[in-house]
Parts: sequence; C-alpha cells; structure tokens
Amino acid sequence: MPFSNGAKIELVNQCNAEMQAYFYIDYEEHESIPEDFGRFHAQWKRVNPCVPVDLDGKNLTGEDNYIILEAEGVGQYVGCNLSVHNLHPGWYGEGDDMIFVDGEEFPPSLHGTGTEDYFLFSYEFPVKNTAYGLYHGVSLAGSNRQSDWGDLNNKSNQWTVYRYHIEDPIPFRKSIKVTIEHGHANDRGEDYSSTAYWYQIEPHKTFPEILSVNERLPRTAS
Repeated sequence: MPFSNGAKIELVNQCNAEMQAYFYIDYEEHESIPEDFGRFHAQWKRVNPCVPVDLDGKNLTGEDNYIILEAEGVGQYVGCNLSVHNLHPGWYGEGDDMIFVDGEEFPPSLHGTGTEDYFLFSYEFPVKNTAYGLYHGVSLAGSNRQSDWGDLNNKSNQWTVYRYHIEDPIPFRKSIKVTIEHGHANDRGEDYSSTAYWYQIEPHKTFPEILSVNERLPRTAS
C-alpha cells in the first residue's frame, strides 16, 4: 500500500459488544516513491436482493449485472471477494463475469462463461467444502448437489469466494467497470455483496456512501 506523506489505519467497532483485537503492521520507509505509483483501494458493496429481470435468456447489454467495481482514472484491478446468499432454490452460478475497460461497449473484451469459471473453478464449486488457493478459493461453501438446491436452511446456500489478479492484473487507462450476472442473464434475485481491490493513481472516483450497520448485517440462515 504505497504512501508518500503518511498513512493511517483504524479499527472501528460498530457492534454492541466489546471486542478484543490483535494485529501487527509491517512497513518500509523510503526516501521517496514515484508519483505515478498507484495507491491501493478497496470498496465494499451490497445489493440485497438483486432484482431479477426477464431477458429471455439473452443479456446483450450487461446493464442489469451486479457491479463489483466502477473506477475512473489510471490503474489496475487486482481482484475481489464475492458473497452470495441464495434465496431461492436452484443454482445461481450461471452468471457470467463482464469487465468493461476504458469505456468499451457491449460485448466487453473480457466476457466470461460463468460465476465459478471466473473464480477459477469449473462445473460448479466444491460440494460443501472450502477450498483455499493462493489467488482463488471458496472460504464459505454451500452445496452444489442438486438434491440440496431446494434446501435453503443451515447455510446450504451461502457462499463466499475470492479471486485475486496478482499475476494477471487488469489495467485501465480511463475507467473500469467490473460486473457479474446474478444468475443466467440476471434471472435470479439473490443477496449479493463484494469487496473489490485495485490500485490507481489519484484522484479516484467518489465512493458511494457506506451502508448502515443494519444494512450490512448478514441474513439469518433460513
């Protein structure tokens, strides 16, 4: 996380109970760093729930996709965490990733084939198992078994997955819009949230106002 004049790291407890925290911070001091070094950025978002649309199975604009990141300036996108609480029976993972770089129109040059494919899995995620890789993985696993798809209890349909573009960052010179369909052609109305990570030269686009604590709390399992 490059900085020139100073850095400030804060831990804020917004719950109703006292909490203990342990941390350590490593840093290096340099005489100077180049002005064109990108600064680290992170942004959390949530749509609870996404609004399903009827596109007759053909998404030809990407306008209704869940937006992971919209940034303006010069930088590179380096990944995200994505959490989905599946609120309806069935498989949400047919949603394609679509990444629009420097204002390109549909179809974008980076257009994937499904949610699990973007997160470097194939033919769904591991069944009820977490899977940790250096740059991709499943940190909270629901179920892929078709017999479980109608069961929305016991967190069987709650997922958190991650993909980090450390070795394959996606550069942009003017802007970037990272999106993913919520279901095939946005036909599902699930609870989506994400944190995007990127580097860019300042200034950055104004962040949307963070949701209130109540609006950030996870749903109950059922």
